[in-house]
Amino acid sequence: MANANKLTVFIVIFMLAGILTGAMIHSYASADSITAWSDNITLLTDIFLRLIKMVIAPLVFSTLTVGIMRLGETSTIGRVGGKAMVWFISSSVLSILVGLFIVTLEQPGSGLNLAIPVDAVETGISTSSMSLKAFLAHTIPTSIAGAMADNEILQIVVFSMFFGIGGASLGQKFNAPLVAALDVVSHIMLKVTGYVMYVAPLAIFAAISSVIAKEGLGILLNYASFIGGYYLAIVLTCLVLIGVGYMVLKKDIFRLVNMLKDPVLVAFTTSSSEAAYPKTLEQLAKFGCSPNIVSFVLPIGYSFNLVGSMVYCSFASMFIAQAYNIQLSFSEITVLMLTLMLASKGIAGVPRSALVVLAATIPSFNIPVAGILLLMGIDHFLDMGRSAINVLGNGVAAAMLSQNEGMLSEGEAEEVEQQEVQA
Repeated sequence: MANANKLTVFIVIFMLAGILTGAMIHSYASADSITAWSDNITLLTDIFLRLIKMVIAPLVFSTLTVGIMRLGETSTIGRVGGKAMVWFISSSVLSILVGLFIVTLEQPGSGLNLAIPVDAVETGISTSSMSLKAFLAHTIPTSIAGAMADNEILQIVVFSMFFGIGGASLGQKFNAPLVAALDVVSHIMLKVTGYVMYVAPLAIFAAISSVIAKEGLGILLNYASFIGGYYLAIVLTCLVLIGVGYMVLKKDIFRLVNMLKDPVLVAFTTSSSEAAYPKTLEQLAKFGCSPNIVSFVLPIGYSFNLVGSMVYCSFASMFIAQAYNIQLSFSEITVLMLTLMLASKGIAGVPRSALVVLAATIPSFNIPVAGILLLMGIDHFLDMGRSAINVLGNGVAAAMLSQNEGMLSEGEAEEVEQQEVQA
């Protein structure tokens, strides 16, 4: 059994154990015992949260910097890169809006009525008094060391962008060693993240048992509502992507979706869009996309075009806010969504990377970071959906850019189509 599958099994087992333990304590223990259990068992969750925060700064810096430096220097790469970034940002905004619309309409967390933890009150920026001037000033770091020490995700993103652009301007001759070194750092941090995730089952057990010990089994009904609303948002986002693709590719978008069904299924079943990368590359070539466009867009898309993660982050952050009865104004929600979008651009498409984005972002808006543990027990099932739509989004992006650049081979596409008909 693969390590990822083992972890999933352990997460499910410990989640069920947490449910059973919490229910028994809620039913049979005294009020003082329930309080004591809930207060002490959360030490496990605190350890996990500190471990996951430990990897945020180096992971964001290394992945984002490498992604920017690999954009290249030639005019063609620059032009395609500009178009790709416009699409990546546009698709991120669209997916955020879809997730935000569904979670606001459904209100899946409104019935939880959880108490805000004492240690989560003072978490950073007070958005209630945040002006645009203060927000922009806070975005610019005075020291990258200080930004990393404090896990100021936006400041790290800004520095990484400047650093990456500066490195790319030197040319491959000079920046190749640095790109290689930072690429190694990013892979090391992803390995560390994988090690940290082994603590997740214990943290999930502690979080679930603590909540159910206090609130009872009725809280589980909110999970069903959350999953249903989340997958509705995923389906609507897929329809939006296909609709936009139809505007560029016309009827070929349906053939593309059909050809991408295998890599999408791989991503869905493995909860990793990276696992589907080879098959996606192969299918896009069969579709008729330029190999140069595909080899450029797909790797960059894995850091910059995570539409599934955007749906999840908008949905999950508002769910947690609803669970703690935190009311956010329109301007605060706008800033939160913008921060999530920027923060996600430095996270690779690996399992549970969206949790890192949430852990790094929501404390700055006085939303308890411990709230993400409410979702970790079902995160694997959520990760399946966001990984699948990430593959679809990157495939549509590569095909659209190939068509826009006049590099979509109609002859090859027709040949493939004829072979499929004959088969």
